[in-house]
Amino acid sequence: MKSAANHWTTPADIKAMLHRRWQRGEILASSLTQDPLFPLRLPIKGPNSAQISADFGAARDWIAEWSNQKSIPIEWRAFSHRLFGDNQMPSAAIIPDAESAVKILGTRREWVIYQEMTARCRDSFPELLDWLAKRAITALELAPDWQAILAVIAWVRDHPRCGRFLRQIDAPGVHTKLVEKHRGVIAELLDRVLPADAIDSTARGALGFARRYGFRDKPERIRIRFLDPACAIAPERLGLDLTLDAAAFAALNPPVEHVFITENEVNFLAFPDCPRSLVIFGSGYGWSALAAASWLHNRTIHYWGDIDTHGFAILDQLRASFPHVRSLLMDRAVFLNHREFWTTESNPLRRDLQRLTAEEQATLEVLHSQAGLAAPRLEQEKLPFPLVRNAMQEVGLKNQP
Repeated sequence: MKSAANHWTTPADIKAMLHRRWQRGEILASSLTQDPLFPLRLPIKGPNSAQISADFGAARDWIAEWSNQKSIPIEWRAFSHRLFGDNQMPSAAIIPDAESAVKILGTRREWVIYQEMTARCRDSFPELLDWLAKRAITALELAPDWQAILAVIAWVRDHPRCGRFLRQIDAPGVHTKLVEKHRGVIAELLDRVLPADAIDSTARGALGFARRYGFRDKPERIRIRFLDPACAIAPERLGLDLTLDAAAFAALNPPVEHVFITENEVNFLAFPDCPRSLVIFGSGYGWSALAAASWLHNRTIHYWGDIDTHGFAILDQLRASFPHVRSLLMDRAVFLNHREFWTTESNPLRRDLQRLTAEEQATLEVLHSQAGLAAPRLEQEKLPFPLVRNAMQEVGLKNQP
């Protein structure tokens, strides 16, 4: 049976309460918020009369512990007991201000750093003070780079929608890796500093950072391999495996009838030679890179991905731009006939995929219904390669020798 003393508040408990408020940023932000945190009163739970009678020694030691500590200001209350006589018992810890809390926690160095950060913002970016209050701990973690981050904010403010690469920011102490490292935070700060007409609100997330703030983004690259040398562009000089930017790919309009897309690089490299065909390596860029290529609407497109929920989600997304895409080697028969190669998905998707065919939906249902495996999957690179040749014959292509 636990002693009642285990439930009495100790100085360590008060420090733990303050530490939690520190971790939430409340103490750091107290100088910036309109709703003052201090003075902060933290109740102290102590023994009642019956507990003092039952364990007089523990109660005496508990009061002595509070009497002997000097760091936490205490509010005392008088009490009288038949064994103890007239005495005083701690009833609450009273923390008068943030400086006192910082002294108790031993975090003065961090407090001073944060105050310097807020002072710098008051002088140059007062519109960021609300962010410093809401994200106080995050801000403190950024302290070594804070001056450089503010230099980025100032540079972008003074060069709105500059059309340059991020590498061309010439603010003091700023380099490309710093911007990449803190891109999320910098975006939050820029959204508070820049006028609305300097922000492209349709661009979001890490991939949309450059476009959102008017920087020149690195071009999306599309890798293709011609499966028929007769359709290739100067194969004797350029070879069959080419990487193009999205604009060059859109203008390509090659003399092919069939386009294959695969997510696996080894499959891309080993894809069998086929007349009037090319294959696209689908890894590393979004389907927006393909969407501008209007000539793809006049070609037969086959998508070969993993048989798992993400593979079908990619197929569904691709059909948003090219509704006529057909799946390749992503049916129930292929999945069920290669059970020995199944693994499991660590994070399967559960949302509806509206652009799948009835057969593809049925295969997806098989993925969800297999007993013993929460989310089975069949990766495309595990399929026997002769199966690829057979599948291509079934779609009406004739392999070259």
